[in-house]
Amino acid sequence: MAEFICRLGTSTGEILTRIVEATAASEAKTRLESEGYRVFKVSSAEKGLSAMMPGGASKKTRVKQGDFLLFNQQLSALLRAGIPILQSISLLKSRSGSSTLRALLVDVEQKIKTGVPLSEAFEAQGTFPKIYTASILAGEKSGALDDVLSRYVEYSKRNVAVARKLRGAIAYPLFLLAAASFMVAFLTLYIVPRMSDLFKGLSTNKGLPTVTVVVLAFSNFIAGNIWWLLPLVLVLVFGFYIWLKSPGGKLLFHKFLLKLPIGGNLIKQMTTAQLARSLSTLLAGGITLPDSWDISSESITNLELRRRSLSVLPMIREGRSFTEALQKADWLPELALDMIGIGEKSGSLREMLDEVANFYDAESEVKLEQLTTLLEPIILVFMALIVVTILLAIYLPIIQTISSGPFSGKR
Repeated sequence: MAEFICRLGTSTGEILTRIVEATAASEAKTRLESEGYRVFKVSSAEKGLSAMMPGGASKKTRVKQGDFLLFNQQLSALLRAGIPILQSISLLKSRSGSSTLRALLVDVEQKIKTGVPLSEAFEAQGTFPKIYTASILAGEKSGALDDVLSRYVEYSKRNVAVARKLRGAIAYPLFLLAAASFMVAFLTLYIVPRMSDLFKGLSTNKGLPTVTVVVLAFSNFIAGNIWWLLPLVLVLVFGFYIWLKSPGGKLLFHKFLLKLPIGGNLIKQMTTAQLARSLSTLLAGGITLPDSWDISSESITNLELRRRSLSVLPMIREGRSFTEALQKADWLPELALDMIGIGEKSGSLREMLDEVANFYDAESEVKLEQLTTLLEPIILVFMALIVVTILLAIYLPIIQTISSGPFSGKR
């Protein structure tokens, strides 16, 4: 018998995830429906929990984060103004600057007109984040959809701000790396080969300096074999890309990233902040802790950290404390565990998770600054060493020839 992950709805409106043993998905669905559950999705356990996400089984067009944030800001404002859901969606579908989002909203509007709840209409698109549809469902159940959307907007704003800071921090080092690569390629493939004819005409007793011989040999090899070296490099890059797309390759790469001196801690801190913020948003919407973790753990992009976190949900469902379950995952910072433990014992877990998210956002900023501050001089020094080596290879034979020629001062 195979195992299937089933996404279920109860008669009270609660959303559950259960693992069921059955010979086929249809049998699992029939059995659960006979028990009174509403079955939303059944997926093989081999595909993991990600298969339960909308779009988890197939790739679909994604909406840009900025467009989606703007839409939710406008929707939240309209709902607070007392405009009904259907009218709000109808207004926003024609005003969105994203053609992809407009097309999705047209379908959402049609589903609402047929009596489908807003959360289900969004989830049916297979594009929007699970945390979003879960938040809307919680808002529908509590009757405070505008408040839930406001919290989700704040959550999205922080995520967008973090993403912008990350892009801004790595942009300059990447520019330096690209500039260094272009300069080295230009000197190696264009300048040095043209200087080799000059070196042949120099009459020196000692021959060419070692650095010149090495640079000339390297340059001539690259220039003479560029037509098969370039395709080879492209094939290797493409092969590396395909390897990264495979589960095993991606897992190994993510393990390697966690071992980097500053980068590893940065990944853990950023993941902690993202996870804590997701949990806080869902708990504020009235979603239970096990379901909040089930949804929030999907925000863990590092596969190694996600693998370590697999034991958390079963432990929570067994009745173990949330802090104890997180300790078993063995990757969250000690301070985060202490703060979550205090929040859990005092009954203020959601508020403490907000504090954890804010604290590790600030810590991530510091670590990101340290990383970029370290990368920039390393790239500059590396570029300078290569350029100086090439310049020495060019000018040393000339200096050597002049010093041994008729103007050397020898009589």
